[in-house]
Amino acid sequence: MNFSQRFKFSDWPNRDIPLVAAGVYAIWHGNELIYCGMSGREIEKAVKANKKKYGLITRLNSHAQGRLSGNQFCVYVANRLVIPTLTTNDLSKFATGEYKLDYMTKSYIHNNFEYQYLIVNTSSEAYAIEDKARAGELFNHKPLLNPI
Repeated sequence: MNFSQRFKFSDWPNRDIPLVAAGVYAIWHGNELIYCGMSGREIEKAVKANKKKYGLITRLNSHAQGRLSGNQFCVYVANRLVIPTLTTNDLSKFATGEYKLDYMTKSYIHNNFEYQYLIVNTSSEAYAIEDKARAGELFNHKPLLNPI
């Protein structure tokens, strides 16, 4: 099982990722494994429906955007990594609208994280590999934000 090389979120988008594909990905901060996930649920239906973009590319794109709405990874990053670094001065800027948590989360992701991915054939294969990654079996340690 060979994951891709690592890519910086600051260099997103990645034109090498297929537009329709199931896959597993790992997100890193240096040597620290931050998060492992999968995308491509029911990829077989998406292929039959001739979807233009589906699966791994849309999931990683969502993570790269930093928006908390509907994105558990971004919620974890905001809650566990961004908010604890805020100062009293920062908090007052949220009240005025000068600061937005989505933007700060995106900046954090782009400034700190890299990802790597593995393309698979089926969603069931992606789920199984994701479980192994989250359990610490693939990278010799569990991810910080979503271990099992």
